[in-house]
Amino acid sequence: MIKQYTSKIIGLGKYVPDNRVTNDDLSEFMDTSHDWIVERTGIEERRFIPKDSPEGTATMGVRASEQAIERAGIHKDDIDLIVFATLSPDYYFPGSGVLVQDLMGIGTCPALDVRNQCSGFIYALSVADQYIRTGMYKNILVIGSEHHSGGLDLSTRGRTVSVIFGDGAGAAVVSRHDNLDEGIQSTHLHSEGKHAKELSLIGPNTKKWVHEVFENYDPDDMDYHPYMNGQLVFKNAVVRFSEVILEALAKNNLEPSDIDMLIPHQANLRIAQFVQKKFGLRDDQVYNNIMRYGNTTAASIPIALCEAWEEGRIKTGDHVMLAAFGSGFTWGSSLIKWV
Repeated sequence: MIKQYTSKIIGLGKYVPDNRVTNDDLSEFMDTSHDWIVERTGIEERRFIPKDSPEGTATMGVRASEQAIERAGIHKDDIDLIVFATLSPDYYFPGSGVLVQDLMGIGTCPALDVRNQCSGFIYALSVADQYIRTGMYKNILVIGSEHHSGGLDLSTRGRTVSVIFGDGAGAAVVSRHDNLDEGIQSTHLHSEGKHAKELSLIGPNTKKWVHEVFENYDPDDMDYHPYMNGQLVFKNAVVRFSEVILEALAKNNLEPSDIDMLIPHQANLRIAQFVQKKFGLRDDQVYNNIMRYGNTTAASIPIALCEAWEEGRIKTGDHVMLAAFGSGFTWGSSLIKWV
């Protein structure tokens, strides 16, 4: 008989830059205000890497990973696989996973990069879970890290997008577990590519390559900054969040009332509040930190998960629900019986 495994999170870590950027700070160089931003997003401040700093996507991932590995009580050489989720890699290629591997001095284990934006950590966690369930790997380092600030249009023209995002990283060590009734119980992934351009950053790309960028650069070309069809994204997000949470509950024969902690991707506080109300969850059953960090896309769930655990809001035996929706469109959920 083939041995069956599940996977569990044995260590969590996070890192955000020290540089706080408040809504009032943004109002100094774009037509916006603290009240305007809070009303629409719930965000009060975010963290930006200073422009003269050597910090980046990979180095933030290293900081979060070192903390997660230490808390897991294992050595970096015990890591069998690195799965790195980001939409803002340090380079066009190679991916940031191998950069983390080099910076941390981890041997020749494989490093895999996931490009699923806001859903990136859920996708990465699902990959790790499947590798562990097959028995192929024992300890997997899953990272979500984002350096948004260097690519945002910090002018009035770009304010509807730029006020939302922040920089940061979160990491989890996912390890083999023998009790199938504990740990990650299921993951659920979806996408709908027809909406790909409704939340996107189109250029530069292989159809508009470097020489063309230099020859025809137009500062008003919005292709070079993130674009979001906010109303369409919001409408789809509230539907898909609900669907994928219900999917995870049904798979595990649970009801919404069985959720001890819901950690939604920190896209917009209004989306999280809509989902909370729909499922009848109390404030102590949902964790939000978007007011402090903004939307850190692939990093938002691991940062929030880490903070909720640090604050003692996640306990052994709790049903923890992770859910995300974002660019692609992609969305996903994971139901964890916390160990």
